[in-house]
Amino acid sequence: MWGSQSSSMYKRTSSREYSPMVDVEDNSRLLLDDDDDVSKETETTNPPWICSLPHVLVATLSSFLFGYHLGIFCLVVSVCLGGAFIGSLFSGGAADGLGRRRAFQLSALPMILGAFVSGVSNSLAVMLLGRFLVGTGMGLGPPVAALYVTEVSPAFVRGTYGSFIQIATCLGLMAALFIGIPVHSITGWWRVCFWLSTIPAAALALGMFFCAESPQWLFKQGRIAEAEAEFERLLGGSHVKTAMAELHKLELDKTDEPDVVTLTELLYGRHSRVVFIGSTLFALQQLSGINAVFYFSSTVFKSAGVPSDMANIFVGISNLLGSLIAMVLMDKVGRKLLLLWSFIGMALAMALQVGATSSYLPHFSALCLSVGGTLVFVLTFALGAGPVPGLLLPEIFPSRIRAKALALCLSVHWVINFFVGLLFLKLLEQLGPRLLYSMFSTFCLMAVMFVKRNVIETKGKTLQEIEISLLAKP
Repeated sequence: MWGSQSSSMYKRTSSREYSPMVDVEDNSRLLLDDDDDVSKETETTNPPWICSLPHVLVATLSSFLFGYHLGIFCLVVSVCLGGAFIGSLFSGGAADGLGRRRAFQLSALPMILGAFVSGVSNSLAVMLLGRFLVGTGMGLGPPVAALYVTEVSPAFVRGTYGSFIQIATCLGLMAALFIGIPVHSITGWWRVCFWLSTIPAAALALGMFFCAESPQWLFKQGRIAEAEAEFERLLGGSHVKTAMAELHKLELDKTDEPDVVTLTELLYGRHSRVVFIGSTLFALQQLSGINAVFYFSSTVFKSAGVPSDMANIFVGISNLLGSLIAMVLMDKVGRKLLLLWSFIGMALAMALQVGATSSYLPHFSALCLSVGGTLVFVLTFALGAGPVPGLLLPEIFPSRIRAKALALCLSVHWVINFFVGLLFLKLLEQLGPRLLYSMFSTFCLMAVMFVKRNVIETKGKTLQEIEISLLAKP
């Protein structure tokens, strides 16, 4: 069974061989000796990707649930967003304090309870309580999923595995659309929609009992032998020594830093620049107008005579297609190039929307531009701006601050998400579609310039290599 402790011919090195010595010179000598041993004894090929795949697939159940709950009953989506903001604030502390696996299980609990409460509710207040509970799980799960997938994936497929998060979200949205079809014809079916979501939530909580814990988290806790054992499960025995040597080299390259990560350190400390980059990426992702497009795309299609259910399916297919293309390209062309292509495509798609508002165009041509612009926007978003930030940020954040820095950045994401959804219709009425879509296009072009100037490429590098390279920069 893939979840059980594997036995292999690889002889595990004792933690003593890896543990730092008191004398700095001895430390350096030990590291050099280890590096020599690694070059002689370990394989130069990539580790088998199949070892880590089951663990990643279980983790993406949280993203499936995220998409599913966004897809059902948008009238109370704002309550979910409030709960998600609260959940994201606590996600870093939960992931660091409890470990990645238990944090997943913690996120599943409010989703199960909230779905049950919403399903049995007979009043709006009880429904809102259930949705708020679900929202806290939605806010807690995605940051932990991004952390976990990044930390357990081999470097050469980390981008591909990271794309699974976006694909699972798309599948969750589409599942909600299809399961919700009988709502208008079957009395009480909306309760079934909620109750069905408890199945993947329970599968996530139970599946995590059989998944590997993050070796990076175990190493931070001083549980060296356990970290080594999990590396063996995830990478295969012949790659353990290399991975452990990189972790110890990273520890030697660091200056003395406190164990506790504070908000002040994230905002003003030595790592404030990468936190700023992460927060800005998520802010620009939301200011591009993606959630305005998702929430109100049915209105655009309705004006073209397309039923809302069909409109949602078209948008879902575009989202899924873009995510699948991103999965294929992520580890080939890299994160930065996909981000650039994505934001450029989104800017052009918004330009199509602006063109559709022209009074000089025939009505049918304007409708084609509007519908086409919507679908192209969703497709290009899913190519890069959707999946890349959640993958890139855990890669560039140092291991000590990774969980809490990602929690802070995702909190920014939820705040802007909420206000874009809240203000979009008011701004549309006051400014008109031409000016509003022009603003969204401008934000996309700003994102292109920001990515070109600030984002580094992480394709094919181990997390330790990325962190060491960032520490070497002034």
